[in-house]
Amino acid sequence: MAGVTAYRDIGQGTPLVLIHGVGLCKEVWEPQIAAFASTRRVIVYDMLGHGESGLESSDGGLDAFVAQLARLLDHLGIDGADIVGHSMGALVALGFAIAHPRRVRRLVALNAVYDRPDEQRAAVLDRAAEIDRIGPRSAAGRAIGRWFGDEPAPDLVAKAETVRGWLENANPIGYARAYRVFASGDRAHVGRLGGLTMPVLYLTGDLDLNSSPAMSRRMAAETPDGRALSLPGERHMMALVSPDLVNDALRDFIDDGAT
Repeated sequence: MAGVTAYRDIGQGTPLVLIHGVGLCKEVWEPQIAAFASTRRVIVYDMLGHGESGLESSDGGLDAFVAQLARLLDHLGIDGADIVGHSMGALVALGFAIAHPRRVRRLVALNAVYDRPDEQRAAVLDRAAEIDRIGPRSAAGRAIGRWFGDEPAPDLVAKAETVRGWLENANPIGYARAYRVFASGDRAHVGRLGGLTMPVLYLTGDLDLNSSPAMSRRMAAETPDGRALSLPGERHMMALVSPDLVNDALRDFIDDGAT
C-alpha cells in the first residue's frame, strides 16, 4: 500500500505498469501478470476509489488519477516504464505520458476512447448521471452486454460474472467519480497527442463500438510515433477474454524497444 493506493509489484526486469478501467480492479490483469512477470517487473494497482485503494477527499478529475500514478512510481523508485492502460486507464496513461514524457518508454492505449461522436457522448454522459443517482448496479448489466454480448459464450460466462461482481460491488463514490472522468475525458487529449515523444500503440477490437478502430486510427495519425491495431472479433474486454491474442500484440510492441 502506497498512501491510498493498493498495488502489486511482481517480477524483475524492465517495469511494465498496467492500469485498469472504470469499475474494475487490479485483478483484471491476472492473465497479463502470468504472461509477463517471468521477464518483467509488473506493477498493477487499483485506481482511486477502486478495489482496495482509498478515495481522496475531493474530486480532482483526470489530473488526480494521473498524479496517483506519478506518486506510485515515485514510491517504487521507478524512473521509466512501459505503460498499458485499458479504457479509462488509457486516458490516465496518455495523460501521464503527456505530463511526464521522460518516464514512459512505450505506451499502449488499450480500447481507448477519443473524441466521441455527439450521440455516443450523450449516451455515456447519461450513464454517468444515472450512476450518480442510483449507483454502480444500475450500469453493470448493460456493461456486461456491451463487453461480452447479450448472451456470453459458455466459455465466457464465468469471466462475465466475475466482471459483473466487480462492477456491482464497486465503491459507489469512487465509481461515480471515475465514470464522470471517463464520460467527459474523451476530449481531454484532443490536440495534445502530437506532443507524445515515445512510441504509442492504440490497440482495440473490431467489435468494440465505443472504443472503435476509427478512434484508434485517428489517435495514431495524430501521434508522431503512433500505430493502430484492431484485433478481429474482439470487444472491450479483450485482454481478459482473449489474453493470448492481446499478450502477443503487447509483447511484439513493448519488446521491440527492449534493450
